[in-house]
Amino acid sequence: MDSVIKNKINTISQNKKWLFVPATRMDRIDKAFASGADAVIVDLEDAVAPEDKAFARESLQQYHNSAGYQPIWVRINKAGSEAFFKDVVLCQKMPHLAGVVLAKAEKAEDINSVHQVTSLPVIALIESAVGLYQIDSMAKAVGLEAFSYGFLDLCNDLQVQVGTAAADIIANQIRYQLILTSTVHQLSPPIDTIYADFDDEIGLSARVQLWSQMGLSGMLCIHPKQVAVVRQALQPTAEALSFAQRVVDEYERSGQAVFKIEGEMVDAPVIARSRQLLNQLLAK
Repeated sequence: MDSVIKNKINTISQNKKWLFVPATRMDRIDKAFASGADAVIVDLEDAVAPEDKAFARESLQQYHNSAGYQPIWVRINKAGSEAFFKDVVLCQKMPHLAGVVLAKAEKAEDINSVHQVTSLPVIALIESAVGLYQIDSMAKAVGLEAFSYGFLDLCNDLQVQVGTAAADIIANQIRYQLILTSTVHQLSPPIDTIYADFDDEIGLSARVQLWSQMGLSGMLCIHPKQVAVVRQALQPTAEALSFAQRVVDEYERSGQAVFKIEGEMVDAPVIARSRQLLNQLLAK
């Protein structure tokens, strides 16, 4: 296993559980981290009514300056809105944030602006047809860490009926476009959208299997109990781990670029995937 560590692939951003917390409920942050979430996103956008945004910003800054602060991400409002400018000014005053999530991203210059003002990494949420159309341009923005997307908003904009086979086709097309663009521009792999029914553990587990197999890097969660389901769904089987270990052991023993394990042909992609799987296990 030591030799696997030496050849470790960078998987820092892989399989993260991202959990939303409303900025009006800062008391939930400790519980969010305790749930096992890898990253907590404090939401200043949809989860906060317009009349509560000033209070939410004040609460957020107080938490940032407190002794118990843990690095959080902040979802800010759409670029161009009055709330957006206030949010960016606030983030500028909180240098210890983990990063900024830009809602309804559509322009590279907006991502550039957020990063330049705050010096923080940015995750761009694609929530409109325009945003999806502009992802190649946005992928070149300075400070962009990764893409995610809001599927319900996209469905509304594209006039796709949610909960249908057609919607599933569109969702996978969106995932593919984000994966391809992120890979070409050397961004972190995209983050999958929320699963709205937080009581449907079977459906959530199936969704996790889908996006992880497609190569996305994590998932947005809206309830703490979803975090445990995502974690469990991402656990590799004993058979998969055993096969991966045998692949790595044989490669390091023989030095051969191509060989067989249990009748299955093994080459460079299989070796790389086996190492990645073992490294992800070691990183936990």
